[in-house]
Amino acid sequence: MALIDRILSLVRANLNSLTTKAEDPETILEQTVNQMQEDLLHLRQAVAVAIATQKRTERQATQAQSHAHEYYRRAQLALQAGNEQLARLALTKRKSYHETASAMWVQIQQQQSIVGRLKKDLQSLEGKLAQARAKKDMYIARSTAAQASANINEMLAGINPKGFLYSVEQLEEKVQQLEAQSQALAELTAVDLKSSYSSPLASRNHIDAELTALKVQMLNDTPSQPQQLPNS
Repeated sequence: MALIDRILSLVRANLNSLTTKAEDPETILEQTVNQMQEDLLHLRQAVAVAIATQKRTERQATQAQSHAHEYYRRAQLALQAGNEQLARLALTKRKSYHETASAMWVQIQQQQSIVGRLKKDLQSLEGKLAQARAKKDMYIARSTAAQASANINEMLAGINPKGFLYSVEQLEEKVQQLEAQSQALAELTAVDLKSSYSSPLASRNHIDAELTALKVQMLNDTPSQPQQLPNS
């Protein structure tokens, strides 16, 4: 049918746009799924209309068949009453309803074939829509990951490896210099502390030694008689 061909053409056109258009893949996938949902809705409506038409034709065919049986019964009653003209008229009516019913049953068979085809197309489109939804989620995830990877690569491409290594070397040299300064200050502080504690003691020991030596010298130099101090 023209409706099915149009729907399938639209679906193929939407899917082909994924590779022919330089657009956002997520946007194209969303548009494709939305279009397929609209097509699915139209197809469901077409199936519903076809089924309703088939049921209406079946009711009309049943009614025509019922009228045909009724006029056949009237023809029998007319003959039993001896009214051949009335029986002929009833049989004429019966023939018209019978032909109408027969034509409708042929039409019903055609409608059943159309409804069957529409139902298969509906199931096929529902399956394709489910696949499109699953692929949409997969492609969106892949597109997001690819974009993130591209952003990382772009960021890395803007970094100069030599400049980065030079900066690291400078940083290492600065740290080593600070460590050396810290160690030198620690050593100087230790020397100052040692000097502050050891110098008074050494000085005192030196004075004590000189004082002892002076006492010994004075004892050795002392005469037996006290000497008078010289006159002024």
